[in-house]
Amino acid sequence: MSISQKITQLTELKKETLAVLYGGNSAERDVSLKSGKAIAQGLEQAGFNVRLIDTKDMPLTTLVSQNIKHVFIALHGRGGEDGCLQGALESLDISYTGSNVLGSALSMDKVRSKQIFKACDIPTAAFSVVTKAEFCELDVEQQLNALGGKVMVKPAHEGSSIGMAMADSPAKLHNALVEAFGFDGDVLVEAWIDGPEYTVAILGDEALPAIHMETPREFYDYEAKYQSTSTQYHCPCGLSEKEEAYIKALSLKAFKATGASGWGRVDLMQDSEGHWQLLEVNTVPGMTQTSLVPKAAKVQGLTFSELVERIVLLSIS
Repeated sequence: MSISQKITQLTELKKETLAVLYGGNSAERDVSLKSGKAIAQGLEQAGFNVRLIDTKDMPLTTLVSQNIKHVFIALHGRGGEDGCLQGALESLDISYTGSNVLGSALSMDKVRSKQIFKACDIPTAAFSVVTKAEFCELDVEQQLNALGGKVMVKPAHEGSSIGMAMADSPAKLHNALVEAFGFDGDVLVEAWIDGPEYTVAILGDEALPAIHMETPREFYDYEAKYQSTSTQYHCPCGLSEKEEAYIKALSLKAFKATGASGWGRVDLMQDSEGHWQLLEVNTVPGMTQTSLVPKAAKVQGLTFSELVERIVLLSIS
């Protein structure tokens, strides 16, 4: 479809009802509520007829009875970002923003993402996987030593740094795994990366300006992302033009490797030796007025309403 055809279809879409699905039941519900409200406001400013729908207690078949044919997904985490919602919407013949079923599922799964990165020769930190069934027989000291003596523990299917913890002793690793198993049956144990963290927003086939996140906390955790006033965001990110071009290309490669499409965000870090390490691909990243993707879009010259309209345009096939 040509750009002019997409714009014509976008004009027609503005005459219909566009639902913003937000809230839901995941551990990221609070963030999703904020994202959904901001997206709805931005879409209204762009001329869309918007209906905000909290999916927490709503059967998706309600969308059909309300004659809704297109939705903007603002659900973070399980049930909204992992392919389940995408599959349900496809079965109902309702179009949606962002990645398809496969791209959503693979990107959400931190373990499979890491395996894909390795298979595609995309640099990523050494890791192991611990399941709840294996935990009772796990030699945590051996596990820790095999990954350099300091690790990051991550539930395999959560976002927003939920359930994540640093461990640099067998006791800490044991406790971090117990905590992570409260969120997931599969846990990623990743070698600690000692260095700055960056993120690259993706719009279609374009990588937006990189952002460098800086926090006085031990790592960029949930509090640093959503509660702290001391977290700093640098965009421009301070890298040389050549280095930023490299991480943009690397982020696009990772984004495509997991099958992600439309829009999203890729997180990565630079280790103490200057090597880049991919962390993860986010297919429905935070979208409040102060979230990372809108920050990068602003530097690119896009207002928030222009950004959300662009995301809708990208979803029209």
